[in-house]
Amino acid sequence: MALIRRLPKFGFRSHRPVVYQWVKVGDLNRFKKNEVVDAKALREAGLIHNIYKPFKILGNGELKVALEVKATSFSKTAKEKIEQAGGKTAIFDKTTLKKQLAEK
Repeated sequence: MALIRRLPKFGFRSHRPVVYQWVKVGDLNRFKKNEVVDAKALREAGLIHNIYKPFKILGNGELKVALEVKATSFSKTAKEKIEQAGGKTAIFDKTTLKKQLAEK
């Protein structure tokens, strides 16, 4: 069969897409002031289902507590709201998470 017949005609759709778990900024108000919020803390609070899958912090809601948030990715508004509340943001990947869990 000719190569042109085997190639996709309307773009490309990955067979293994990256599916993020979403966490709203307003949901982070349940944590205490200056607490470190990472995958393990979010899992214990019931905001994400799996600590090994990537999660993204979205900018919905208002943050009233200064927190240090570590996530796979942030939306632009979420990052601004966390920094306005006096908190810090940090991005990590899966390998960093696996190393942290192995050390504990």
